[in-house]
Amino acid sequence: MKKFFQEIKADVKFKSAGPGQKLTESVGEKAPKEKPSKPALRQPRQGPTNEAQMAAAAALARLEQKQPRARGPTSHESIRSQVRKELQAEATVSGSPEAPGTNPVPKPKEEGSTHLAVPGVYFTCPLTGAILRKDQRDACIREAILSHFSTDPVAASIMKIHTFNKDRDRVKLGVDTIARYLDNIHLHPEEEKYRKIKLQNKVFQERINCLEGTHEFFEAIGFQKVLLPIPDQEGPEEFYVLSEAALAEPQSLEQHKEQLLRAEPVRATLARQRLVFRPSPLASHFDLPADFFSLTAEELKREQRLRSEAVERLSVLRTKAMREREEQREMRKYTYTLLRVRFPDGCLLQGTFYARERVAALYAFVREALLIDWLPFELLALGGQKLLEDENLAFNECGLVPSALLTFSWDAAVLADIRAAGAQPDSSVLKPELLSAIKKL
Repeated sequence: MKKFFQEIKADVKFKSAGPGQKLTESVGEKAPKEKPSKPALRQPRQGPTNEAQMAAAAALARLEQKQPRARGPTSHESIRSQVRKELQAEATVSGSPEAPGTNPVPKPKEEGSTHLAVPGVYFTCPLTGAILRKDQRDACIREAILSHFSTDPVAASIMKIHTFNKDRDRVKLGVDTIARYLDNIHLHPEEEKYRKIKLQNKVFQERINCLEGTHEFFEAIGFQKVLLPIPDQEGPEEFYVLSEAALAEPQSLEQHKEQLLRAEPVRATLARQRLVFRPSPLASHFDLPADFFSLTAEELKREQRLRSEAVERLSVLRTKAMREREEQREMRKYTYTLLRVRFPDGCLLQGTFYARERVAALYAFVREALLIDWLPFELLALGGQKLLEDENLAFNECGLVPSALLTFSWDAAVLADIRAAGAQPDSSVLKPELLSAIKKL
């Protein structure tokens, strides 16, 4: 190596010594000065030929292959760190927190806009029939259940148990325990011990006392609170004791037990907000309110988890199946969807659905609006994709979120019969009462 550098230094020193001289020339002799010649006219420079360009490109490719590539971070944690920094940088520049690889959420319109496709997402209270906004549901249902105690205390207490208590596992355990108490009374009506329930009993405290509505249920079906003495104990304790009147009607107790076991929580149902529009070129244009995009606390946590998973995905290669699963996850982040169905005469039927509802719900919605509801028909999505009524697919699995336009078509056999009868296949098929309330989109 030392010899190599010495040769380089000698070569540089030789080149910096100036122009060379012949050995026959004296040191004092000077080379004759050349007469300045006129500068030659420059010829226009010609570009490289095609063959030269191809050769140059091949040479560059070979050089790039030979050059060692800079290695990025190799550990999993360093890859994630690098990706997270790039995501933050992109979010800072664009002003948007969306992670790459996710579908951008359409910007919701303000509710004050006059061009909204629907004013919002509304619900119907099953007890009162009142139309409610999302933030009014729980308070209205609670008030309706409490007011129901004056007319039917047994049904009201059962609704309170199943609706007011959110932990479904704990509710099931408590309900099963109450049913066991009633079964013992029904099977052993002569046994006095089965007609008494000690309130301080450990099982009662852990499974029943912790649930709202259980005390109201016991009192509604005929139990009374009584202080009874306990052997070998100074003070009395509180018991629920079944009254003689309730004991004389064992079938009634059995009915209350079955009613308690079969009951479900009272939930507000989604209002379809059915509308019919005249034919319009804006049929596929949807301006949705913020209700279709606003997220609950649980949905926000799910979005945060999905974005963390997006960071993980950027550090690994994805197969086609993995990408399809990610697209399905993106679709599932919507809670509601607004669907329109265009009929042969151009009229539009619109309704609001849960994104997780099945295609059969849309068929039922359309069938309710038809003048002749027993004839078979088909619904086609964008691109001619046929949606089958018996297909167990949700709207978000079909890509019909947060809005979609579908086409109504008669079954092929029905269409042939219509034409054979000389009728117009594009005539109106909706009920007259719906057409009388038709609106402009």
